[in-house]
Amino acid sequence: MEPLRRGGLVARLAEGRADMGRVMALRRAAFPRRAGSEEDAQDALSAHVMVEGEAGLLGYFRVMLFGWGAGLAQGYAARFYDVGPLSGYARPIAEMGRFCVAPGGVHPDVLRLAWGAMTRLVDEGQAGLLVGCSSFRGAGWEAHRAGLSLLAAEFVGPAEHLPGRRAAEVVDYPVLAGPVTDRRAALAGLPPLLRTYLGMGGWVSDHAVVDRELDTLHVFTCVEVERIPPARAASLRAVAG
Repeated sequence: MEPLRRGGLVARLAEGRADMGRVMALRRAAFPRRAGSEEDAQDALSAHVMVEGEAGLLGYFRVMLFGWGAGLAQGYAARFYDVGPLSGYARPIAEMGRFCVAPGGVHPDVLRLAWGAMTRLVDEGQAGLLVGCSSFRGAGWEAHRAGLSLLAAEFVGPAEHLPGRRAAEVVDYPVLAGPVTDRRAALAGLPPLLRTYLGMGGWVSDHAVVDRELDTLHVFTCVEVERIPPARAASLRAVAG
């Protein structure tokens, strides 16, 4: 991917140890662990995208591109979900992960440029699916009940493609979720990344995974690229250039 520039920001691929050192520092701040290293086996398989401005590194995500569905077994989501139901998918799949922004708030231009870069990578890789894990802060499902109820009511994916259960601790939220009494509030309570996926027509798994190490609760998320609403796709590609 060639660098993508908008205003005073640039999105580019990380190169060398210095860039990766800055990336890991941001990731450690964004995903504090109770133990262990932030680096993992998927880093060597990934393209690492940095969004920079005058203030330094402002945003980051990594992308793994697999030639077909069976390749998902090497991805991050496969640690927690049985991705076998997607193994027969015949087109490339992009797995996005570790999306984070610098402390101090989310700037719309940073997010816009990050998604523009993601769009460029998906188009260059001819990916048909964009997948990832979207995390709620806090491992206790009770605090996220409204959001999980909304997911259960409207956004669970097709049965034939839903990932199975692999993690030791899961939450079957369609069973536990109650009625959605305030849809707007429930939507606002979802993680920003997950709202973006859903705004592109995405769907989620029928269960969440409890990650005690990161104190999060996450759901598998999938966007079918060809089903992104046309106006949203045009907006993303306008930024991607």
